[in-house]
Amino acid sequence: MRVNRTTWALASYAAILYVLRVGLEGSSLGQALGPHLRFAFASFALLVAPLWFFGFGAGNWLRQRLRFRILRIVAPASLGIPYLVFAYGVDHFDASIAAAIFGVPVALAALLELAPRSPKLLWQDTLTLTILAGLYMFKVFAAAWPYPGLAGLPKLYIADIALYLYLILRQLEGVGYRFIPSASALWIGMREWLFFLPFGIGLGFAMHFIHFHPQMPLLTAALTAILVTFLFVAIPEELFFRGILQNLLETRLGTRRALILAALLFGLSHFNKGTALNSRYVLLATIAGIFYGRAWRAQSQLLASVITHTAVDVVWSLWFR
Repeated sequence: MRVNRTTWALASYAAILYVLRVGLEGSSLGQALGPHLRFAFASFALLVAPLWFFGFGAGNWLRQRLRFRILRIVAPASLGIPYLVFAYGVDHFDASIAAAIFGVPVALAALLELAPRSPKLLWQDTLTLTILAGLYMFKVFAAAWPYPGLAGLPKLYIADIALYLYLILRQLEGVGYRFIPSASALWIGMREWLFFLPFGIGLGFAMHFIHFHPQMPLLTAALTAILVTFLFVAIPEELFFRGILQNLLETRLGTRRALILAALLFGLSHFNKGTALNSRYVLLATIAGIFYGRAWRAQSQLLASVITHTAVDVVWSLWFR
């Protein structure tokens, strides 16, 4: 079983990289990057590796080898390597950015490593999650990958930090971070997507937030949208808001209130989409967050909420944006 899981992890990772590389080579982003494309892609491959392989048990393997506290604290500095690969490849190295890229995960690791061992939400968790959210919301690491079209890489970097902190250090139970395909995850994910549709489409039209575009996208465009949304949007956001935040909130607030609060915070995280406060987007994202939270909570499977999230965003981007 372990061999099959490892084989599946490696094969699927290689397939993802191949499909994205082929797509990038003919895209406007690939043309804009020119000779720098290989360094940007190598950086991406390194950033997505933890997110992908932790879903197949790599976290357990790594946890067993980090037996000493000092190792657990300094190990996440390695998450800065993708920045070095990109920065040196394009001759855009910045010492201050590098210091932050390598220092932030170590500082947060020390904060959680030295915290009391408790299954409940601690003030250290609140501070850590606030910092991670602030790093993303205020685009602190945008300058690390300054080319247009690479805005998703800082998001992957921050997701890698969260993954290390809460699966390796905090060893948070119930995250459900598994990407081995299962019928239950697919069923729950698609069920919650169908439950959300009347709200998303009905309210979206009523508030004039969405507009239907009756077109049939090319198969390649649809598959690209699914893959990009799955990797750059659904996995990082569901890890943070459901696997970690909602999970920890349940230890203090209970299941229902944690679901609502996590959904509300998820909705508020969309306030800056555009040039001004977009209250319609916040409302719809909050409602969507409830169904994402229901998908995760059903069997503590992050893959289920990732599927719901991916389906909602892809349908919106292809037919209702």
